Amino acid sequence: MTYQEMKDALDMAGDAAARLEMVMDFGAHIPVPPSDAVCSEIVGCASRVEICRHGNRFYGEADSALVRGIVAIITAMVDGKNPQQIREMDLHSEFKSLNLQLGTGRLGGVNSMIRFLENL
Repeated sequence: MTYQEMKDALDMAGDAAARLEMVMDFGAHIPVPPSDAVCSEIVGCASRVEICRHGNRFYGEADSALVRGIVAIITAMVDGKNPQQIREMDLHSEFKSLNLQLGTGRLGGVNSMIRFLENL
């Protein structure tokens, strides 16, 4: 699923609980990285999170259903882009525009993931 498809689906969801259910569903369908992808554990997340890169393709994994969905969204945002293109994006504003009701701890993890991608 592309980032735009995810964003469109979230825009159509009714309430905050439905939106978070949808995020968890995104995570349930996150693709498995190829065996030769380079994976990095993201420091600063309450859950164990890895973001993997294979060329300009991005993958991820997390040990929590909700966080796995967040990883799916963030990796879809940057999928197909090179490091320079990612640095030129405003990932924080774009993620905020999704209007997900996440707690402070989860937002700290989101910031850690975005920081990692901006520093590729």
